[in-house]
Order: sequence, then structure tokens, then C-alpha cells
Amino acid sequence: MRAIDLRSDTVTMPTPAMRKAMAEAEVGDDVYGDDPTVNRLQSTLAERAGFEAGLFMPSGSMSNQVALATHTQRGQEVIAPEGAHIYEHELAALAAVSGLVPRLVSAPGGVPSVEGVRASIHRSIHQAPTGMVALENTHNGAGGTVVPLEVSRAIVKLAHDEGLPVHLDGARAFNAAAALGVEIAEVCAGFDSVSICLSKGLGAPVGSVLLGGEEFVGRAHRYRKLLGGGMRQAGVLAAAGLVALETMPQRLSEDHARARRLAEGLTDIPGAEIDLASVQTNMVYVRVPDATAFAERCAGQGVRFNALGPERLRLVLHHQVTDEDVDRALEVLHAQARPVASA
Repeated sequence: MRAIDLRSDTVTMPTPAMRKAMAEAEVGDDVYGDDPTVNRLQSTLAERAGFEAGLFMPSGSMSNQVALATHTQRGQEVIAPEGAHIYEHELAALAAVSGLVPRLVSAPGGVPSVEGVRASIHRSIHQAPTGMVALENTHNGAGGTVVPLEVSRAIVKLAHDEGLPVHLDGARAFNAAAALGVEIAEVCAGFDSVSICLSKGLGAPVGSVLLGGEEFVGRAHRYRKLLGGGMRQAGVLAAAGLVALETMPQRLSEDHARARRLAEGLTDIPGAEIDLASVQTNMVYVRVPDATAFAERCAGQGVRFNALGPERLRLVLHHQVTDEDVDRALEVLHAQARPVASA
């Protein structure tokens, strides 16, 4: 029986259509801007999301960090929500690469308030000046929660009124669009730049695209080169990204529905705590005693997921998880939870 891998939506294999496109991709040297497949990917996603241009990157972390470097000057602060990926999971790159300082604002459920952002903007000579605002949608740290459009638009307006650029870490922006029932352009509207991953819910093997205006992307190209992001004949990867854009967004609601069913099935596990209100997209976070040992026991039974701390588990649904897989995962989780509850 095959293993069920719920560690992340990054663990998927390319679909047959992606592999075929990769094998047949027309390529050139992308460092010179000569790869036609990369150029098509960049322009396709830019047009779809409402931007002038795009820049293909090896990873979402690089895409975010290039955006931060392009928007700011060294010694400035970046306002970001608590739990933001650019702060928690990008190895202090904003400081090491760009000389920036994070200013985190409270974000219950991954949603910062306009008032919280306003209070965090600094102009005093005695403080590091605010250089930009960054949001995240969906918010991974809060469990894949969605930032409502009215909140993001209000924060974007505030930032622009203050003369500040706004970047969206939209690693799973297509998941947010699916949950909100809108097109991706509505999730991205108003932002000065957006990073969208192809290798998460969309299922491509590699890559993200940084979106923005022509002038911004032109300056970002330098930082991509500086960080080693020039990938030469990258069309073999971009081809899979194009297939992902064509075939995957319309089925993300299936992942969301399976995540909800998985979460509801976990509510009666002895000793487990789960906030169903946070299960808005394809992620399920659960609190259990001794999470690491629990995850290891389940992995031994063919169901893999991550322990994010001593009492926190994360399970992520993706296109290679079926309804039958959810049923089996629930059976294993229930069976392996019993020793935890009695310990």
C-alpha cells in the first residue's frame, strides 16, 4: 500500500502532462532573456494576475527576498504579520541580504488590522524608518487562513497613502482565490509586487514567479542574478509551470474540501485540539501531546505529516491525495492517537 504524504503540497510529482511539456519545451538562455517558454510563463501569469511583467525564480523564498531588496533601502523596517514566512522561514534573509529589520504586527488568524499596520509605521529620527509593508495570503503560519479582500485592500490603501510599497507573499494565492471564489487578479489587486509559487498547490516541480511593473521587474532582475537565480535553459521547468496554470487552479477547491473532511474527522481524537474555523484552505493544524512521537508512529503506518513543535501537527492536502487516502489517514491517526491519550 502506497504511503500518504501530507507533509506539504510541495511533495507532489509532476503530472504526465507536465512531464510531456518539459520534454518538449522550447528553450533558450534565460539569463539573456532568450528562453521562449520562460517568457511565455512570465507574461501569462502576469496578465492573469493583473501585472505588467513577471520574473521566474527558483523558489518562493528567493522571490520574496528579491522583492524586499528591490523595494527598500538598507536599514529600513518591513512591516509584516506575525508568523509571516519572510520572517519565520527564510533564515533571516531580509537582514542578511538586504539589511532590513522586521516589524511584526498582531495578526489573529493570519489577518493583521489596518490599525495595527498604521501604528507600526515609523517616521521618527530615533527609529528605523518604515520601508515597506508585506502581507501573506494564504497565511501559512496561521494554518492556511485567508486574508479577506477588504482587509488587504484597506492595508494597501493605507500603505500607498503613506508612500510605502506593498508586497504580497502569495505562495498559495491561488488557494486564497479558490476559497474566496474570485479570480487571482482580485487577490493580487493593488499590490506593488506579488510572489506566486508554482510548486505548492499548483503541483509544478519547481519555481515561483515575482510579479510587478516593468520597471520594478527590471530592477528585480539584478537581484535575482546577485542571488544566483539565473537558470539558463529554464524552459524545461517553466513548461511544467504553464501546465500547472492551465490545469490546477480550478481543482484547488477539492483539496480544500478534503482538508475540511480530514479536520472534522480528527475532532474526536482523544487529547486532540483543532480549530475548525482555521481550516479554510488545504491545511489542517492539530494540537496533540507529544506531537513528534505521534507523527513518527503514523509515519510507520504509511501516513506522513510534520510535527511543528512539541504539541503541534500540520497536515497538508494536495492533488495526489484522494478521498480514499483521507479515509485511511483518519484510520491511522485515530489508531495511533490512543497511546498518546493514555500516556
